[in-house]
Amino acid sequence: MKKTIALVAIASAMTAAPAMAQDSNTAPGGFYVGALAGFEGLDVESSDGSVTADADSAVYGINAGYDLSLGSAFVGVEGELSTSGGSTEFPGSFAGARDGLDADGQYYIGARAGFALTPGIAAYGKVGYTALDTRAFTSAGSLGELEENADGMRFGGGLQVQLPGPLEGRLEYRRSNYSSVGGDVGDVSTDQVVAGLGLRF
Repeated sequence: MKKTIALVAIASAMTAAPAMAQDSNTAPGGFYVGALAGFEGLDVESSDGSVTADADSAVYGINAGYDLSLGSAFVGVEGELSTSGGSTEFPGSFAGARDGLDADGQYYIGARAGFALTPGIAAYGKVGYTALDTRAFTSAGSLGELEENADGMRFGGGLQVQLPGPLEGRLEYRRSNYSSVGGDVGDVSTDQVVAGLGLRF
């Protein structure tokens, strides 16, 4: 429910945002760097699929990329480094499993493509490779901590708005899926809603 409300809020905010500094529906182009922050929902499933756990936390990071403008459309590449504080715990009745999983750094590199909706506002989709630093733990102390790096895929989309000068704002939803993290932890997924502020060159 919280994710749905967040997505509705994003759509409403971007629709109401003013278009600035463009005279035609020209898609953005060039290099950019930026910072982002927002909400993350972390979902973890045991390797046998018998139990799940989830947690909410903040996520923040930096990104950079390049867009090639094709008139009213664009294609580009993007990289991102972010971190969050999600910490899940399996039910106590799940005998023999690690009690939970902490999520830490996330790394992403991928492609995106989009088109101008109005002067100064563009919509886009994205897909690419992502990696997640995790730490499995047990509060009982019978298992040692296990740090792993899980591979996965991220996909998502959003809207970006040109602001005065070289600045641009971004609101984005993305989902990342990580399979077979290891040990008693099976699949892991994250849902994120983030806002960003960037500088385009």
